[in-house]
This record gives sequence, C-alpha cells and structure tokens, in this order.
Amino acid sequence: MRFLLSLITVMTVSSLAHALPLPKGQLPLSLPANFTAEYNFEGIVGLDNCSGSLIRFENSRDTDNAMVMTNGHCLEVGFPKPGTFVYGKPSRRTFKLFNAGMQVVGRLTANTIIYGTMTKTDMAIYKLNETYGQILSQYAVNAMTLSSQRPTERTQIEVISGYWKRGYACEIEAFIPQLKEAGFTWEDSIRYSRPGCQVIGGTSGSPIIQKGTRTVIGINNTGNESGYMCEMNNPCEVDKDGNQKAYRGYSYGEQTYWVYSCLNQNNEVDVNVPGCQLFH
Repeated sequence: MRFLLSLITVMTVSSLAHALPLPKGQLPLSLPANFTAEYNFEGIVGLDNCSGSLIRFENSRDTDNAMVMTNGHCLEVGFPKPGTFVYGKPSRRTFKLFNAGMQVVGRLTANTIIYGTMTKTDMAIYKLNETYGQILSQYAVNAMTLSSQRPTERTQIEVISGYWKRGYACEIEAFIPQLKEAGFTWEDSIRYSRPGCQVIGGTSGSPIIQKGTRTVIGINNTGNESGYMCEMNNPCEVDKDGNQKAYRGYSYGEQTYWVYSCLNQNNEVDVNVPGCQLFH
C-alpha cells in the first residue's frame, strides 16, 4: 500500500505501501510524464485521500442503494488490523462523482460501511444514501458492474484514479499466491505488466477495469517502491513453495469477485452466508 508518501512515516497507521492513501493536503511534487486523461471516467469517484468507483452487482436493481468500492486501507476508521474486518459500521463519508468526461458532477454520501478488510484482499464497500436510479437521473452517470468471475492472465486492463484524474493501461501479468506487506497478507494478488501501470500514491482504491468494458475485475492497492522485502511500501511476493521475492517498481491489485460468495437472498453482503470467501 505504498500510496502514502514516505515522509509521513510518523503516521504508522497511514503509511503502507504505495497503494496506501495520501495524507490529506499532501501532494507529490509533479505528475509522472506519462499522465493521460484519455479514459472513460463515468462512475469513478474521488476520496479525500484515495480513489474509488461507483459499482453495482450483476443483478442490482435501479431501486437499490448504490455502492462505492475503495481499499480497506482507505477507510476513515483507519487500517483494519491483520486478521480483522469492518462490517455494518455507520458512515457519513462523501465521494466526488465523475462523468465520462472527467468532470465532477456531484457528491455522493455513504450511510454504511458494508464491509472492509485488509486481510486476504484490500477492499471496502460503502452503501450510499442514493439509489442507482437517482444517480442516473440526477447526474447521468451509470455505475460500473463488479464482475463475479476471477480475472485471467493477459487481460487488458485500465486503472483509473479519481484522486489524480488520470488513468493507466497495461495487462494482468501474473497472479501471486500471496503478497505480504508490513504484517498484511493478500491472496491471489494481481500483478500488472510494465510499462503502463506503475501506479503512484493516491491511486489506492482505483478500480481495475477490463479494457473496453464497464466491468470491474479487481482493485488497485500497492506496489514496491524501493526493492525491500515485505516492508511498508515494499510488498514481497510469496510463491506456492513459500519462497519470497521483492521487485522494485512492480505494482499490484487484489481480488474482488469473492464478494459474490457472500450475497444473501436480498443481494446484500452477509459474511454469515455459508461458503462466504471474504475474510470473516
């Protein structure tokens, strides 16, 4: 979760690898040279320290309360400790909503943290006050669909940040059995190809979108800044035999399709559903 700047190491709860959120008011000196705005921003959201997306399930209805997805490490309540999760907690967080042309068209308001964790995956889902139909009617913005299927290697992807108003394009290079960083462990992590997706601080929580679609297949969360092993801002890869390696400049995302294993008969996230694959 390297996305916090290293100079804030004094804030230990806010200094995971480069996918971590930026501290409020803290900006890098400049944007990378490969900055581009040639992406569809419809449904992208911006947080005060991270990025996110307006999502719906494959069978969501227009009358359902809408949802926003970001990283677990972007939660306003702080990082969930390893081996913990946040579930059904009230929230009043707001999100800037973008249209396709990268314009902020309004603000959305949460009422609940449906689920959030940094164990197995790095994900948080908020329930909003607004329904999908209300958002479409008022802002002419459609939500993206969260895929129920595990992504595959070589899939062309885009990672779009509402914090920076920029996007990245590359492909899924590999899946990592375990990714470890400063006490946190993620499973079946998504490694991006290079060049193209060397994400920076503030892109935490950006959706991983299958290129050419409106389908979210994962969530951006971290990268190795200095080549160190399994440290803050320097995640390491762990293979099936337990061997650890770290690669400076490699960036990663996490799985989100596990959510579908936890939906109850009301199409709501319920960790008590038998077979729920999210950490609980």
